[in-house]
Amino acid sequence: MGRTFSKILVANRGEIALRIIRACKEMGIQSVAVYSEADEDSMHVKQSDERVCIGPAVSAKSYLNIESIIQAARDTGADAVHPGYGYLAEKKAFAVACLESGIVFIGPKPENLALAGDKIAAKTRMQDAGLPVMPSSPGGVSTIEDARAFAEKIGYPVMVKASGGGGGRGIKVCHNVAELEEEFPVARMEGRTAFDNDEVYVEKYLTNPRHIEFQILADKHGNVIHLGERECTIQRRYQKLIEECPSPALTPELRNVMSRAAIEAARAVDYENAGTVEFLLDSDMNFYFMEINSRIQVEHPVTELVTGVDLVKEQIRLAAGGTLDYSFDDLNRRGWAIECRINAEDPEKNFKPSPGTIQEYHAPGGYGVRLDTHLYQGYELPIYYDSLLAKLITFDLTREGAIDIMRRALHEYRIEPLKTTIPLYCQVMDDNDFREGNFGTDYIERFLPEEDGEEDDDL
Repeated sequence: MGRTFSKILVANRGEIALRIIRACKEMGIQSVAVYSEADEDSMHVKQSDERVCIGPAVSAKSYLNIESIIQAARDTGADAVHPGYGYLAEKKAFAVACLESGIVFIGPKPENLALAGDKIAAKTRMQDAGLPVMPSSPGGVSTIEDARAFAEKIGYPVMVKASGGGGGRGIKVCHNVAELEEEFPVARMEGRTAFDNDEVYVEKYLTNPRHIEFQILADKHGNVIHLGERECTIQRRYQKLIEECPSPALTPELRNVMSRAAIEAARAVDYENAGTVEFLLDSDMNFYFMEINSRIQVEHPVTELVTGVDLVKEQIRLAAGGTLDYSFDDLNRRGWAIECRINAEDPEKNFKPSPGTIQEYHAPGGYGVRLDTHLYQGYELPIYYDSLLAKLITFDLTREGAIDIMRRALHEYRIEPLKTTIPLYCQVMDDNDFREGNFGTDYIERFLPEEDGEEDDDL
């Protein structure tokens, strides 16, 4: 390790903030929690060594306030900042502000963040590096006439995608010219609202593909490795719900080819720290580069359980100048891990948010169960933030065993009186197609009632 950190400020909230604080404790590093006025009683605040209130409940004035967070780091003497995921984790401006203040940003270089945040530039770079990419417009499309012309060239269905998009926002699927004309301005508006960038592009749409991502690590000395893949196909409106490691779809041969492509993608952009290279896999087992996510992923625990590598500690070690002196083949990989994202949403009512006070809380346990959460009995769930309550992860030597443990753990889990996604996942664990690994990105729709009314923009 080139240096050591004495104190790390965690620029996030909820379960990921608590996850990072726990890693710091195990590494003998002091931690600083930042929190909004609505999060004063959150578990990450209680468990940190120091804590700083950075503003009111609304995220724009607290967790997205770069100036307040940098000042908190200065005031507490933190020599590094870990951004977690979401919020400022992929913001070049935040990474630059840290560096200009003499604070280490635990994540990729600013130029990595800039490229990963520009889907058009990233696809062009990958194409130049020889990776398979989905047919798409060569650059941003500014008029509906250009969008129509390109859609006719590659054939419907197509997607209109925000260039600066992420988290499923700014993506519209169009099966014909009428839908394209309707959704084109909507995608631009969503991009402008969510990412301050209304540039969009048109891309060929694969019907019911699989979503496969490879975890990569890269040090400051030119070494890049992968830690295997994660199956992230089960989604709703491009929001992941269930992930697993490894993927039941990949053969050893295809895994080798895709992992080499992931490493080449990282090398092509001179990547540093942890990230994922994401691919779409069609029914003929052809894969296409989709994007690079330049942060720790929500679903990182499934990789940790199968590989034995603590990804948060590796992020910290690599940011401090540590070297990658091992490869995927060196790891004692074994077993299967599955993660269910437990959200405070009601699947029976179009995933309507379900905030409130937790009056009864019982966490599952036993062999093969990991629970990443910031919940406790009596905790009042704020209405201002993402609905993710917990990540329930199970592990066994076989996929069937991991599913059986997950089914049992889901039935044990009590978060009353909140409505959650637990009942939906119970149905999935009993479904033959899921148990046989037979699913695509439209899989979850079979369990959902017909949606009535407009979707809540906060989902």
